Amino acid sequence: RVASVAGSMPREALAFDNGKGGFSADGREYVITSHAGNVTPLPWINVLANPGYGCIVTESGGGYTWRENAHEYRLTPWYNDPVSDVAGEAFYLRDEENGHYWSPSPLPARGTGSWTTRHGFGYSTFEHVEDGIHSEQRVYLALDASVKFIVLRLRNLSGRARRLSATGYVQWVLGDLPAKTAMHVTTELDARSGALFARNPYHTEFGDWVPFFDVDEPERTLTGDRLEFIGRNGSLAEPAAMACTRLSGRVGAGVDPCGAIQIPFELQDGQSRRIIFRLGAARSEDEASALVQQMRRTGTAHDAYNATRDRWNTLLGAIQIDTPDKSLDALVNGWLLYQVIGCRLWARSGYYQSGGAIGFRDQLQDCMALVHAAPSMLRSQLLLCASRQFREGDVQHWWHPPAGRGVRTRCSDDYLWLPLATSRYVACSGDSAVLDETESFLDGRALNSDEESYYDLPLRGHERASLYEHCVRAIQRGLHFGVHGLPLMGSGDWNDGMNEVGAQGRGESVWLGFFLHRVLIDFIPLARARGDEVFALRCEEEARTLRENLEEHAWDGAWYRRAYFDDGTPLGSASGTECRIDSIAQSWSVLSGAAPTGRAQLAIDALLANLVRPDANLVQLLDPPFDGAGHDPGYIRGYVPGVRENGGQYTHAAIWAAMACAESGRTGDAWRLLDMINPLRHGMTPEAVDVYKAEPYVVAADVYAVEPHTGRGGWTWYTGSAGWLYRLIVESLLGIRREGSHHLRVAPRLPPSWPGFRFSYRFGSTLYRIEVTATDDAEPSAAGHLIELIDDGVEHAIAIAAGRT
Repeated sequence: RVASVAGSMPREALAFDNGKGGFSADGREYVITSHAGNVTPLPWINVLANPGYGCIVTESGGGYTWRENAHEYRLTPWYNDPVSDVAGEAFYLRDEENGHYWSPSPLPARGTGSWTTRHGFGYSTFEHVEDGIHSEQRVYLALDASVKFIVLRLRNLSGRARRLSATGYVQWVLGDLPAKTAMHVTTELDARSGALFARNPYHTEFGDWVPFFDVDEPERTLTGDRLEFIGRNGSLAEPAAMACTRLSGRVGAGVDPCGAIQIPFELQDGQSRRIIFRLGAARSEDEASALVQQMRRTGTAHDAYNATRDRWNTLLGAIQIDTPDKSLDALVNGWLLYQVIGCRLWARSGYYQSGGAIGFRDQLQDCMALVHAAPSMLRSQLLLCASRQFREGDVQHWWHPPAGRGVRTRCSDDYLWLPLATSRYVACSGDSAVLDETESFLDGRALNSDEESYYDLPLRGHERASLYEHCVRAIQRGLHFGVHGLPLMGSGDWNDGMNEVGAQGRGESVWLGFFLHRVLIDFIPLARARGDEVFALRCEEEARTLRENLEEHAWDGAWYRRAYFDDGTPLGSASGTECRIDSIAQSWSVLSGAAPTGRAQLAIDALLANLVRPDANLVQLLDPPFDGAGHDPGYIRGYVPGVRENGGQYTHAAIWAAMACAESGRTGDAWRLLDMINPLRHGMTPEAVDVYKAEPYVVAADVYAVEPHTGRGGWTWYTGSAGWLYRLIVESLLGIRREGSHHLRVAPRLPPSWPGFRFSYRFGSTLYRIEVTATDDAEPSAAGHLIELIDDGVEHAIAIAAGRT
């Protein structure tokens, strides 16, 4: 694998030249130039997705494609091989006069010279010149159909006429793994469109679906036989088909299935040509045939590309900031929300996890970041999650669409995210009508006493209730406490890896106590506005009791404990040998509003002193890591000490730490932690990239804290950290908060060196341009400045003087 860099963002925009990659001038593309002399430490990818269809694209041209569910119905295989970056999709160009062939992307068949990869919002392009032939391969999705376009633009710069061919190849999966599905997949030519169809009639949920591979070129040859294309013991780097003049035309059953199409053509000197490959899927043969013919219409591919870019410009343009820190601008003005919407909500897949499922708590948290850009997505997610709640108030921890197979667990925090996210949505949008929307409950058997979880397809029950009632039932489910008056841990709270702390049903969670307090306090206004004074008073009383119990039983002397094991042994105590301090208990003592100011400040002091590693630019989740010396907390101990949840930086929690610093008035500490978390800070130099290894333009779920891997990023793209980082920057620090249907509050917490910043805010069809000037003359105010939003189609300019905090 190869990669070095070209096209860094100009220094006046963002001083960024790391020897591996850099931004385009507007920050909307990340540009990588690959050649044999340089390598990226890991695949740097782009995630292209619509609801129900998507693909991963690496900087070398690898990746995979799926329909509906990235785990259950992959069109092409997912390999998760970051060393060789193998793929089940490949494209080739060949000189028909001498047989020389190469790929228009860096892999699989490397030619000579360099390739330029551009990852943008909704597309990736690869540019290359080989033997006088300039190629551009652009990959993107149709906006309103399950079709992936691979558009080859070729230009002859060689000074003479050329005879060439272009070949596209896909390995069919039509399920989860090729080893399980290959024997069932058949291929055929559609009599109406001439496209190459594939089917897996034995798939329990997608058996009627028809994927297709198509090129609208009259002179073409094809095959559905993978053995013919690759050859025995062959590879996509040197496929047997590239030594043959044509493909056989073999399709049908009983072969290792693939789709390969080859198009011969001529190019005069200076002449250009475009060839469009289409990979898609439809629910039936008739629908597939019609879709193929629709996508072949002149201008359809061009229009699809423009529609994709327009959609992303609209989604990502709700807030655009202009600050003295251009790395923050690049993240906020595109890449963070692109990661949230494209990867977390629509794709539900990254390079390192081909998940496909919807997590109850996971996607709710993602959508909570969308109150400015796409509040309707949060609204839809609230109702979707309400429909995955059992009558008893608990929920599916995760489930696979479309059928809804998933797991029922004893996890103790999942269901509480529904009332928290609902409270945020109503407070930020003013849309209280959503509380009256009704959804049915699920019917499923209760967990047996010896079960931590089970996987099943629950039934839809006949009982329906309003979203408000779903939230009430979730809160009531959470009001179960142990001997210390703290919420029961169950099979894990937010940290699933602590699944043995309360396995016997008696363990208690301090973090969950703080979190539940926040849920109760935020839900009280909803209950009162609805006239449910009885439940509002109950929430108040439960919150008051919880505060008392947290202060009596959760304080360890210098910080808050994390939990209590089933036998009453404290976790997160200075007297312990492992996990003496855990980050999220300290952060949420502030974020919950439950801790007295004095103790909350001491808790943050302890977090900063014990868990922040300035030498490695990371914030540990806990310390010391679990290593078998104490009680068994669960599968978290299966991670290497210092990796992921087991004492590494779990970025989700690191962001909460920065939020807590901001909320408690420690503005300098909040900005210092943000600087450590900012992924672009881990990719400013070639040396930094070689340590961090991961893509610097999106957030990584974790950063390792153990030698020889200290500072290495892990699990990029598919992490809930992206949404929380967006909220940290936009809301906690820049102070841009939505209040109700027609108000915006601006209460910034700025670094001393900043003279101020500018931002634009789109409200309906109206643009507000707001300039914030930091001044020592103005008194710092937590209330900030309230702006009334009017959607009158007229551009508004507003100047604000903000005191330094």
